[in-house]
Amino acid sequence: MTSQNPVVESSEYAYKETNLVQIDANGVKVAANYIRRKLEQGSYTPRTWRTHPLHICAPEPYDPSHPLTKTVFDWIFLISSLNFSFWSPLEGKKERYGVEWYTSWDETKEDAGGRRQVFTGYWSLVASLDRALWDEDIPLVKPEFYSSEAMCPDSLLEHVFRPAQQSTENMPLIHDRIRIMREVGFILCNSFGGSFKGFIDEFHRRYHGQGSALDLVKMVTDTFPSFRDQVWYQGRTVYFWKRAQILVAELWAAFYPEFPSTPHPLFPGPLGPRIHELTMFADYRVPQILHHLRILDYPSSLMHLLKSGADLPPGCREEVSLRAASITAVERVRDKIVQALSSSCPDQGEPERIEVVSSVIIDFYLWDLAKRIENGEERVEGIETSDLAPIHHTRSIWY
Repeated sequence: MTSQNPVVESSEYAYKETNLVQIDANGVKVAANYIRRKLEQGSYTPRTWRTHPLHICAPEPYDPSHPLTKTVFDWIFLISSLNFSFWSPLEGKKERYGVEWYTSWDETKEDAGGRRQVFTGYWSLVASLDRALWDEDIPLVKPEFYSSEAMCPDSLLEHVFRPAQQSTENMPLIHDRIRIMREVGFILCNSFGGSFKGFIDEFHRRYHGQGSALDLVKMVTDTFPSFRDQVWYQGRTVYFWKRAQILVAELWAAFYPEFPSTPHPLFPGPLGPRIHELTMFADYRVPQILHHLRILDYPSSLMHLLKSGADLPPGCREEVSLRAASITAVERVRDKIVQALSSSCPDQGEPERIEVVSSVIIDFYLWDLAKRIENGEERVEGIETSDLAPIHHTRSIWY
């Protein structure tokens, strides 16, 4: 039983209709082999999520009544609500927006040394929430708190997201972020008992404990307008749903059981989460690494725009093409990897193969790889690559 994710079909349509960014079939084949080897060598699994030093992890085994479990639900939801637009014209410079905090949660422990660093990009958001919770005892992830202008005025939120001393920028789209916090917090407080755990409980009730990851994505986009990432293009709606899908993927990974035979607590039905029904998360970082791996081919006109640093308005041909081509390309990479696993592991059933290698896991790997390359920590070796192109510049609440 496989549900049709509208992101897949509509992205394929937009990829063909824009006819700009192209998918290189040979690049897909070569890169799929490379990615497969790296996933196997690095034992890259959903459990990798718990190894990121700034992530808050729920206790194991899963305990829905534990206070930390509820905090993790609310923390992941708030981060996913605000996970957009971190690119900076000061990319690579110390003056760009950043947040100073401990290098990891381990550093907050007594006698740990307390080392700190400045986090940029997505990690600046995570660090700012962690700093508010730990250093300043601000209950920032509680919807009843951040939805209330009386308890949590704009000035306090501006303080929470304050930049490091070396930064000359403030957090991008800060007022849009505050508006979204008020909106999603109001919905949670008025319809789901004031917590994202209440939303998950309603999901289980609505789907009788048998809902899939895609069912949860659709419920998120139906409930929260700020997660409704879609655009009208050439006569039809194109769905991207970046933040809604990454919210569900983060939940899937954060609560992924230690033992694979244990049912996933959020998707306990006999068919499990069916995570393979989700796509990659169309942002501005993954297209960059897909081009580097020669999966995507950029025309000279687009490359000129990227190198000039020109802003691409949301919904324009270039922006839609980059996002749609990325989704379609990763679906093809996943298909190649599944085919390879079918040949090497003929005794393994098809459901197991498509769950082991999903577009979600490929996206997690590619995003981390792009950051490691950007930081000079890793190079792609053994296959031909293109020069690392600039990311595209689109100011948007969607990614």
